[in-house]
Parts: sequence; structure tokens; C-alpha cells
Amino acid sequence: MEIARVSRRLRVFLAALCVAVLPLMFASGATADGAVHPHTWQVAVGEETADDAIQGMAFLPGSVWINVGDKIVWTARAGEIHTVTFLAKGDPLSPFNPSNPAQLLVQGGSHYDGLSYYNSGILTDEPDSGFPASRGYSLTFDQKGDYTYYCLVHGVMMKGFVHVRAAGSQYPYSQGQYNRRGAQERTQILGDGMALWDQTQKHASNTKVFAGADDGVAMVMRWIKQTVHVRVGSSVTFTNAGMAAPHTVTFGLEQANVFAPYGDPTHFTGQPLNSGILPPGVSFTVTFQKKGTFHYICALHDYLGMVGTVVVGDNGH
Repeated sequence: MEIARVSRRLRVFLAALCVAVLPLMFASGATADGAVHPHTWQVAVGEETADDAIQGMAFLPGSVWINVGDKIVWTARAGEIHTVTFLAKGDPLSPFNPSNPAQLLVQGGSHYDGLSYYNSGILTDEPDSGFPASRGYSLTFDQKGDYTYYCLVHGVMMKGFVHVRAAGSQYPYSQGQYNRRGAQERTQILGDGMALWDQTQKHASNTKVFAGADDGVAMVMRWIKQTVHVRVGSSVTFTNAGMAAPHTVTFGLEQANVFAPYGDPTHFTGQPLNSGILPPGVSFTVTFQKKGTFHYICALHDYLGMVGTVVVGDNGH
């Protein structure tokens, strides 16, 4: 009888020991056989509301701690275009250039060397973005170090960090913890975008339209105000008052290169007209010399619903 009680106590002790030790083994990358196996980690690229109007400017999670040999898979969670870009050591971050293939297309291999230029190319979950794009990108990390990466489209406003330690190191967070934190941040970012939309709307008028809005956290992919009424001879100024997102003001049939300006904005009567890339802090003024209803788009974000209308009449109605 005494032997049986000892045996039961031993089994209970061993079971408790397994419960305590096995999670630590797996958290450090070790399996039950003692071998160290690489992990694959998931990072979301961007976020959005259901109607695409609000787009988030973040990698979620923004920082990940991984081990040598691990892989990260980045997946686009929004229609706005982004990139995952590790700059070559010593190279500066340059403004987004949509005509540069090195920014638009995948660069580098599947294993990051810690020194060279690696780029995902354009990432989006929208098939109608107009760019040669994909939904995901992955890299395996073979060198220890702390690495910063960027979205080339949104520059320093959107960056992430990868901390790579020795193989077998204990992970400080699980994928589940990253996901929960990311969900909280997503809610905060999209809420920030709605508040930004309301705030910007207060400063818009029939002669002053904002080309979306962004504050380094969230982006409003709508014209603010979306429909305006003016009289013949009046001017409307379209202003990109944001911090990161580029736009265009494009009337009529898009020509081949929407990144360059064309048409005469001083005497608009309905002909094709384009501002070219409108970076943050830049305005584009159009003077309307003919009655009519004129529709326009942001050629970069019309697929997200960034379309507007100018109604020109004798009395502004």
C-alpha cells in the first residue's frame, strides 16, 4: 500500500514537472527530442475599415523577437499599397518613386543577409490596385542583429523592427500575444482615422478640398469634401495636407503616365487634366470655365473609393 502511494505521488510530480518544463522547451524553440526547430512568424501589413475609407499605416506587430533560422511572413491586410523594405547598410531612405522597378518589384533572395537591399515589391490585398502587386512576402533570417525595415510608400511614418537572437534563445512573446496586441493597436489606429476625418471635414469648403488626410498613424482615402458646388470662373484648390500618403487630382480619361502632370488647370472645360503626384504639403488649383458636372479621382487610390465631383453652375448650384 505504501509503495502504491509513493508511486502515485511520483506520477503526480512528474506530470507537474512536464507541465512546467515543456512550455519552456517549446518557447525556446526546442522540441521534446531536444532539437531546435525554426519558427515561422506572422506580421500584418496595414489595416483598413470595411469600406476601405480608413487605412492604417503600421506593421502589426511593429517589433518581433525571433531566432536565427526563423522566418517572417508579411501579409497585406489592406488595399493601400505598402512595401517591406530593408535598406542596404548605409543607404538613406529615399522618397517613393513609382517608376523605379527596384521599389516596385521584389529585390533580394529569400534569406536576409543583414547587409543588402531586400524589398517585397508592392503589397496589397486589392487585385485592382493597378500595380504589379502580391499579397505576401517572406524572409528567413540567418544573421543575429537588430534590423529596421520600412514601407517605401510611407517612409519613416511606417517602419518595423526585427530583433534576431541566437538559435535556441527563449522567445519573449508568442504569436498569440503578438496577435492580441496587434488587434488592440488596429482598433486604436482605425479610430484615430475616423477622428482625423471628422477634424479635417471642418476645414473643407466648396473651394477648398483636401486630398484625403493622414497623420502618420491612419489615412483617410476620401476627398474631403467629396462633392463641391462652384460658379463658372471659380477655382478649387486641392490640398494634400497629410504627412505621408501621395495622391493625384485626375479629371477625365487617365493617360498612360498619371505620375506626371498634363492639361491646363487654369482654364478647365472638361479636358483630361492631371496634377501628377501630389506629395504631402502640396496643393493643386483648378479654375473651372464651363458649366457642368465634372468627376475626378485620385489615380493612386480610386480603387479604394477616392473619387470626387465638382458641379459648376451660374450661381454655384
